[in-house]
Amino acid sequence: MDLIFIEGFTGQTVIGIHDTELHRPQPVVIDLHAGLLRSRACDTDRIGDTIDYGVVRERLQRLLAEHKVQLLEAFAETIAEILIGEFGARWVRVKVVKPRKFDDVQAVGVQIERFAPAAEPAPRGATVLQLIGGGMVPGSHP
Repeated sequence: MDLIFIEGFTGQTVIGIHDTELHRPQPVVIDLHAGLLRSRACDTDRIGDTIDYGVVRERLQRLLAEHKVQLLEAFAETIAEILIGEFGARWVRVKVVKPRKFDDVQAVGVQIERFAPAAEPAPRGATVLQLIGGGMVPGSHP
């Protein structure tokens, strides 16, 4: 598996459950790893054959401005869904941190890992139709 990653992405967003957190943006730091099954870009040398971390960065910036969740867990889950759904990652690890949330703690946060849903196997009938369509009839001999 090939990993595309962004570490230390820092932005400001309104997130939290306490009244003091819901009225002004606060800093968050995001680390993410997105796995691809052997990126085609290794062979083609084309950015279109992999996950463009510049585009992911822009998507994170938009998410910081637009999301409506309160918990870091839900925010991390949204990032994971974006990486899998929009960017085609097969596996992701997302870490979201609030730095210096408390005076005596360097950071608080969450880290999650998710896998893309496995592709459902085609029904047997569909396989037979594909074989017939390809000129191969099961059980027949030339």
